[in-house]
Amino acid sequence: MDTPATLDEIREAALARLPVPARDFLEGGAGAETTLRRNRRAFQRWAFVPRVMNGLPAPTTATRFLGVDLALPVLTAPFGADGLFHPDGQIAVARANAAAGTASIVPEAGTHPLEKVATAVPGSAAFGQIHPLGTDDGFLDMVRRYEDAGYRGLCVTCDVPIGGWRERNLRNRYLPDYALFGGNYATIEQALGQLGQLLAPEAPVWSWHKLATLLARSALPWIAKGIMTVDDAHAAVGAGASALLVSNHGGRQLDDQRASLDALPEIRAAVGPDVPIALDSGVRRGTDVVKAIALGADVVVIGRLAAYGLAAGGEDGVVRVLELLRTEISTTLTLLGCGGLTDLNRDALVRVDAD
Repeated sequence: MDTPATLDEIREAALARLPVPARDFLEGGAGAETTLRRNRRAFQRWAFVPRVMNGLPAPTTATRFLGVDLALPVLTAPFGADGLFHPDGQIAVARANAAAGTASIVPEAGTHPLEKVATAVPGSAAFGQIHPLGTDDGFLDMVRRYEDAGYRGLCVTCDVPIGGWRERNLRNRYLPDYALFGGNYATIEQALGQLGQLLAPEAPVWSWHKLATLLARSALPWIAKGIMTVDDAHAAVGAGASALLVSNHGGRQLDDQRASLDALPEIRAAVGPDVPIALDSGVRRGTDVVKAIALGADVVVIGRLAAYGLAAGGEDGVVRVLELLRTEISTTLTLLGCGGLTDLNRDALVRVDAD
């Protein structure tokens, strides 16, 4: 891959390499993809308010999230079926994060075993993602594996009791290779036994009480992913969550809900300044990262952007995504008149009509 100059070039290269079913699996959302579009429009409704001639030094993009030092306020998302985009999948993503000074959230439904990802780059595979599905023993076994492999926290995906209604996949008659999702299991049957509810739910949705009871057996801090309301934010913190991930799953789960960015300010106001908050869904460039932090996030989580990089150029492609994000974030902070991420707040933005 020639070194791309922009994130759009990386996306174009990725989509050119993928067959139509894989491309639609990556690009698509749920239903009519209304939420997918809203996620992008939400960022466009905020414009920057710069402060010039401020005499500040070059800004820093460094931050810290749940005890993990980051060179930029970006984590990579726990997107599964990662081997669909490159044979090295999340191993390449973790190596890219190590090179860029940031960290991965490693998926339960990934192509490679979580231990193999952690061993490839100790420390970069910082968080392990897990679904509150299946049997209690199966859930706790996955928690213990993350603990034993040295992960520093968990990311619990709370908004996927069943897979979303993905019409692009249905139109393509797309049948995923379950081996791409089953790297953490000895057999496909074992994977389906624990995660089969994603395909056809046969068990009740878990409760906050059940999740809290099981996670109380682990010392790892955990992030509640899929929080879109103040009530759920309070419930997650009450259940023991150390951090929140404001997310509508990139528009891939429940269609026709509001954008994650629109939910962020009220959730930040509700839980106060001391609860770490991440945001995903709709992030496509460095200015989006800056807007999210100004509205209350501590970090953002990138899924499609990381997958574009992976598909375009493997580890090097993801490294380039992170390099471009960091440069654009730094440039934006400088032009805004901010010395660093901690200087960002709501005063840096004004609401406008979407362009």
